[in-house]
Amino acid sequence: MPVSAPSPSRPAVLGFAARYPWVLATLVVVALTLGLHLAGAEDPARWIASAYALVVAAWTSVGMVRDLMRGHWGVDILAVTAIVATVLVGEHLAAVLVCLMLTGGEALEDYAAGRARRDLSALLDRAPQRAHRLGPDGSVEDVPVEEVRAGDRLLVRAGDRLLVRPAEVLPVDGTVASAEDGGEVAVDLDESSLTGESLPVTHRTGSAVMSGALNGTRAFVLEATASAADSQYAAIVSLVQQAAESRAPMVRLADRYAVPFTAVAYLIAGLAWWLSQDPVRFAEVLVVATPCPLLIAAPVAFLGGMSRAATSGVIVKSGGTIEALGSVQTVGFDKTGTLTAGRPELVGVRPAAGFAQDELLRLAASAEQYSVHVLADAIRAAAEERGLSLATAQDATEEATHGVVAVLEGRRVVVGKRAYVTQAAPDTVTADLAPGQSAVYVAVDGAFAGVLLLADRIRPESAATVQALHRLGARQVLMLTGDAEATGRHIAREAGIDEVHADLLPADKVRLLSERPERPVMMVGDGVNDVPVLAAADVGVAMGARGSTAASESADVVVLADDVSKVAVAVAAGQRTLQVATQSIWVGIALSLVLMVIAATGAIPALVGALFQELVDVVAIVNALRAMKPGPHEAERLGDLAAAPARGSGGPCRPERRAQPSRDWKRTKARSSSPSTSRDSRNPWAS
Repeated sequence: MPVSAPSPSRPAVLGFAARYPWVLATLVVVALTLGLHLAGAEDPARWIASAYALVVAAWTSVGMVRDLMRGHWGVDILAVTAIVATVLVGEHLAAVLVCLMLTGGEALEDYAAGRARRDLSALLDRAPQRAHRLGPDGSVEDVPVEEVRAGDRLLVRAGDRLLVRPAEVLPVDGTVASAEDGGEVAVDLDESSLTGESLPVTHRTGSAVMSGALNGTRAFVLEATASAADSQYAAIVSLVQQAAESRAPMVRLADRYAVPFTAVAYLIAGLAWWLSQDPVRFAEVLVVATPCPLLIAAPVAFLGGMSRAATSGVIVKSGGTIEALGSVQTVGFDKTGTLTAGRPELVGVRPAAGFAQDELLRLAASAEQYSVHVLADAIRAAAEERGLSLATAQDATEEATHGVVAVLEGRRVVVGKRAYVTQAAPDTVTADLAPGQSAVYVAVDGAFAGVLLLADRIRPESAATVQALHRLGARQVLMLTGDAEATGRHIAREAGIDEVHADLLPADKVRLLSERPERPVMMVGDGVNDVPVLAAADVGVAMGARGSTAASESADVVVLADDVSKVAVAVAAGQRTLQVATQSIWVGIALSLVLMVIAATGAIPALVGALFQELVDVVAIVNALRAMKPGPHEAERLGDLAAAPARGSGGPCRPERRAQPSRDWKRTKARSSSPSTSRDSRNPWAS
């Protein structure tokens, strides 16, 4: 006789029994009690049901006492009282149904929370487990992702190289090295789970890419720059785990209603008993007063709000944080990297007589190919965006902290600081600069050729974000920056911020934020210098796409996209969540009060009342799940931000990142062996 295969549902049943033994035991007792009733064995049914109900009441009472000893007042006392009262008046079927409601509440909450957490846990489910490592001979070896290291000794010449196959998740941070066949490559990566950007992002050879992005349709070689543990995806997974496991703060909202709800329930039940002189009325009222809506509605709503925020590229680390987001009164912004892009961009080209704008920019960018400075990167990027063809130098020299000299197409081009260029071109004219601007001077064949103006420009979404925060109820929006006051006020005017505090040290930011009377206070920043103020704020928000790891770890909220408008989206999600959680609690309370009043008249038997209370639980949970969707007037308050895709002038949300041009040249006579010194000295934002 062949052995039958095990039922596919058996592991699920066993798992349910192991996780919820009290629920399974209650279901067995309910079935046994009903079976004995149908068989005419009334006394055994009554004794079994009553004994089990009292055991459940005792078990719940132990947990309730422990909570009281920790200073936490809950509403389980109503359920315990209802169980005992129904047993004493002989309503044993109602007693076991209340037990089912009490023990099944946890399973029901887990089911609803699992649906709400679905998007939040998607990052965890997609975590890569293995990588395909290239050997020195070109062979491919599958290894656990934990074994991947940047600069692995086995691959000294090329570093640690991973072959990323189509439709695979990038296992570590790295740079695009080449196509699978060794040629140039342009790959489309799906970064929606990391940044919220819905469109694929194109990366070319040399582009930096983040772990966790999903490869498109072309295999390519990735050169690792970090181990799996130090990569972006690992940091995001850690944040998601913190968010998913945050449960304790979620009960606070429901606890505000626990004491008055319990008192009212006992009052109605006592009056019903006193007026009718029938103790059964007391039990019937308490059966419909069981507190499952209070215990379940708030946690489900908070998890739904956290899930919704995660789908927008915002990780909220706790339920308490999303509750605080819903009532933010003051918002503080750092400037550099938060309201601004955090990198210099070309904002103006001023050619001297005899030079056209494009020609001046082309010559400067051609010379800056041979510089490692951050301003050089900005000039080259601007030339590429205009489609200018850069020339190759016959000779090039960089003098650290000053500039570059290059021979291009037979002409000697000097690019750098005014004093450095003036040595080659005495007719150099000093440029008039606006607050926050920096100038790069250019000379050609000993004559002044013009000036390139660079600045850290305001993000295009900053002004709309500030307006949206005001519409969402923020009373004060201010800027706290360590930059010069003139630069800070210039950016503040463009963003619509009226209150500016500049020239601040980190301690000054903490002090100013702590003195704000309008609370809760939210602070948004991105750098290491923002870590103290992010930790001190009621809600600290870190721009995590390009910001420091320390800022992300100290913050309560991390914006994964390089888009400051996500701050307003997070506030809107918090407000919606708080609104839905409160509504769900009141819906449950209102329905319970109506049922209690009706039960006080004797119109609802205890058994029917227990069934009605189950329906109240379902209504409260379904209503709480609305936190996963935007509110009816939310789009109006967010304005243009409601339908806008993830934006940013670069970073993970930029539609395409072009690779840096080759920096090879025939001969370089660098007069400094410290490129990093050159970068910092010419960078006005380095301080």
